[in-house]
Amino acid sequence: MHDSVLEWVGQALMPADVKGCRVLEVGSYDVNGSVRPTILALEPISYTGVDQSAGPGVDRVVGATELVETFGTGSFDVVISTEMLEHVVEWKPIIVELVNVLAPGGLLVLTTRSVGFPYHPYPVDTWRYTVEAMQQILVAAGLVMRDLVSDGQAPGVFAIARKPFDWQGINATPFDHVIGVTAMVAP
Repeated sequence: MHDSVLEWVGQALMPADVKGCRVLEVGSYDVNGSVRPTILALEPISYTGVDQSAGPGVDRVVGATELVETFGTGSFDVVISTEMLEHVVEWKPIIVELVNVLAPGGLLVLTTRSVGFPYHPYPVDTWRYTVEAMQQILVAAGLVMRDLVSDGQAPGVFAIARKPFDWQGINATPFDHVIGVTAMVAP
């Protein structure tokens, strides 16, 4: 994990965002750093880390397309996914899962990489996102943007969005118009 992710999460999330909340981290396998200590310092009522493989930082082995099936709709107040979205084969169903497992009023915290960031397969490296694309994706998912910035240290996108209390769901094809998601080609 790039140091800039740890710095941004530490600055972007306030105690009121997390204290007493149910937190889910998707893609929690600690390969080279984790936001977990930062989030735990903000005193959530629970913290669950999931990934497709067992390892450091993983409380439960759950695929990112199985979140609602495993935990139920609206089960978490804060859903965090750092540096995972560029590593999935299909990003659209993952976004749907992240949003659906998020409770109304909850926060979705995402970081991912943009064009220009080096190829880094773990296990695959398939996508790059622009800031504009991430805004289109999250707004199409029915979320309200709170924070959306470029990583100032390496090509990447950092986003926080809130699920409205009156959220109406995601329609069948919300992401068809998104421009700025680039497929990676292995070098």
